[in-house]
Amino acid sequence: MLTSEKRFITTHVGSLPRPPALADLLVARDHGKKINATAFHHEVEKATDWVVAKQLESGIDVGNDGEEARVGFQTYVTNRMSGFGGVSKRKLPTDMIRFPKYAEMFTQRIWSTDKARPRVWNAPQAATKVTYEKGLTDVKFELGIFKDSLKRSKKKFKETFVTAATPGIVSTTMLRDEKNPVYKTDKDYVMDLARELKGEYEYIVAQGHILQLDSPDLAMERQFMFQDRPLKEFLKRVELHIKAMNLALENIPADRARLHICFGNWDGPHIDDVDLEAILPIVYEAKVGALSIACANPRHAHDWRTLKNNPLPKHMKLIPGVIDVTTNYLEHPEAVADRIEQFVDVMGGDPKRVIPGTDCGFSTFANYVMVAEDVVWAKLKMLSDGAKIATKRVWG
Repeated sequence: MLTSEKRFITTHVGSLPRPPALADLLVARDHGKKINATAFHHEVEKATDWVVAKQLESGIDVGNDGEEARVGFQTYVTNRMSGFGGVSKRKLPTDMIRFPKYAEMFTQRIWSTDKARPRVWNAPQAATKVTYEKGLTDVKFELGIFKDSLKRSKKKFKETFVTAATPGIVSTTMLRDEKNPVYKTDKDYVMDLARELKGEYEYIVAQGHILQLDSPDLAMERQFMFQDRPLKEFLKRVELHIKAMNLALENIPADRARLHICFGNWDGPHIDDVDLEAILPIVYEAKVGALSIACANPRHAHDWRTLKNNPLPKHMKLIPGVIDVTTNYLEHPEAVADRIEQFVDVMGGDPKRVIPGTDCGFSTFANYVMVAEDVVWAKLKMLSDGAKIATKRVWG
């Protein structure tokens, strides 16, 4: 994994805007409709070329394929695994319960157009044993298109990453059917997910990419699954998710993997978010070389202090969110530079261990957008410009 040598290298968290035609195909497939395979391949190829070019134009050093081929950051696994069916009945986040007027506004905004939506709150559940497709067909399709796109691009990334859902986030958003004949407990389900997802992780790394593990569950589920349960029960579940993740990573060097955690990617009150300090000791047990944490949004802008008081393990780099992905306000490059400098201080004054990034993805699900497409690229440019200013301040 690259470090910030003599200048700050920039990255982001994964999902990027999808062209409307592709988004509609992804949502149609998500709802079980048959789509034209040739048309889908063509749209994914076009979209991947587009997001690769836009990232490079914006000054991103460590980039990806934008998750263009995926309907959702974690629900994509249903295209690669059997055993899912029915509907998961998830609780509403406490934001929606404690702030009903916000819930009303959020719902009106999301459903204000006639665009079809993917299964976000009603994803399928684990009806029986979940099994990853042996030929890795879908991930090979996705990474093959990314590889070809990188070859066609005249500009090059310094490094590439590919995201993957963790056993934890799959288990808390695609719930275990209580009548599942194979998994009698959530622990059984989570650990089997780890064994099944292992091959995807290893394939991504074998193709030369940094593996990014997306695990918002490590913080977010305090507001969902564990909203009315003691903190100690939530922390016990976090421990289970880290254990499962580490099992899936057993053949991958820590330096080839990075972990992303956040508190849920929506512009709500977030009043019941878990305190970062409570989960950090457990998160630090993850066998990864870098930690990506949402720190730019108003609710968690203070967490630089939490990180300073609870230092990362010496082998870990920090990918701090210095760009908020839930608002169309453009961060000023000087403010971005200030944040980067703040995190250098957090890391004991070592700029090599800081890789500036974003709070989360910009399009975690197809047709589910909070930031306008043209503003997304401007935000990535602000990230790059801010990193240049911080570089001059730190390295001279």
